[in-house]
Amino acid sequence: MKSTRTEHDSLGEIEIDKNALYAAQTQRAINNFPISGQTLPENFIRALLLIKLAAARTNQQLGSIPATMADAISQATETLMNDPELMKHFPVDIFQTGSGTSSNMNANEVLATLATKIYGEQVDANDHINCSQSSNDVIPTAIHVSAALALENDLIPALDHLSHTIRGKADTVGHHIKTGRTHLMDAMPVRLSQSLLAWADQIQLNINRLHALQPDLQSLAQGGTAVGTGINTHPQFAEIFSQHLSQLTELDFTPASNFFTHIGSQDIAVAVSGQLKTTAVSIIKIANDLRWMNSGPLAGLGEIELQALQPGSSIMPGKVNPVIPEAAAMVGAQVIGNDAAITVAGQSGNFELNVMLPLVASNLLSSIEILSNVSVLMADNVIASFTVNADKLTDALTRNPILVTALNPIIGYAQAAKIAKQAYAEKRPIIDVAEENTELSREELTQLLDPEKLTNGGEDKK
Repeated sequence: MKSTRTEHDSLGEIEIDKNALYAAQTQRAINNFPISGQTLPENFIRALLLIKLAAARTNQQLGSIPATMADAISQATETLMNDPELMKHFPVDIFQTGSGTSSNMNANEVLATLATKIYGEQVDANDHINCSQSSNDVIPTAIHVSAALALENDLIPALDHLSHTIRGKADTVGHHIKTGRTHLMDAMPVRLSQSLLAWADQIQLNINRLHALQPDLQSLAQGGTAVGTGINTHPQFAEIFSQHLSQLTELDFTPASNFFTHIGSQDIAVAVSGQLKTTAVSIIKIANDLRWMNSGPLAGLGEIELQALQPGSSIMPGKVNPVIPEAAAMVGAQVIGNDAAITVAGQSGNFELNVMLPLVASNLLSSIEILSNVSVLMADNVIASFTVNADKLTDALTRNPILVTALNPIIGYAQAAKIAKQAYAEKRPIIDVAEENTELSREELTQLLDPEKLTNGGEDKK
């Protein structure tokens, strides 16, 4: 049996692991919420600690706590953030009190224990670590800070890398012409680079929309305390806090223009999640295009060949599957699911407080993380390394009766349709059938039906 110590809070006494840095309220949360076994993400905890560090410096500057105590809290925070076993001190389940009070108190208690040892006198979790704060502004602030840092440091760079990798690949494959497809059916020809540049544009537009959300995400609830009125907080706290946090993170954080909005709702997080969902949809589209183009190698399209990363079957020797695009599609599905949960959570802003904050934090950060990781994998292990099966492209292109579309202005839609159907039925090149059924010469038809010329436009018009 573990040796324990007795701690107490306003509800009475409780037994805690003797070596734990946390105290009574954390232990009550451990006992009360044995639900998923999942804790809040580490980057959320680190954001929470950054908030405590910025708050200590702000309280020191405003004279709300003694300078030497604030120094001890700062030292404790930095020690904790450098602890390789950081997360063992934060065992509270995601599914807890909707305000995230248990996680806020978890941080307060751990820092109080460490700061007391440094300070040499009692540093209280509520009166000192939580000075000028409430869980109701700390946790919404931690959601914004952790998500803002993850966007800036992880997702946007990963998407940039994916976009640039796609554009670089497009430069190398622009001479390849392939059959375009609409409804999964043969359509007019396109350059392979045109397909890739459409993907790159999708990713860039997602980056642009994420950038547009960053100023809102970097506006903070901190300073509103319990309900948005700023009770028990110095009037200058919010502004000075944002300055200290900006220095710590090298991001430009600002106080919310209305604390009530940031505490009572999670509309900004919902908007960010919605954009992550859009990014996921783009990733799924690209992944599925790659899977179709790679399909085969004999009975599918076989237009490209993806890098072989692992055996594809436990029973069929030699089979290789498009594993990264499949993983990317699953990531997209998970992000869409996360967004659905965040949407429901966003509706739970009852009067002055949203009460599904831990769920919002966990799902938002999970979506950012998995999108970041899979974007890099798609860039490095799929886009950069696939090879083009030029013979397959050319063979399909020469047998594509839809090329007759180019003759519409000359011979009319009805005559062109008749030629296309005959070419399909007889499995003959469209140029041969058109030569038999029109007064156009072979030379004229060769010019009119040249696949490369038919791809002009779109990409060249930028």
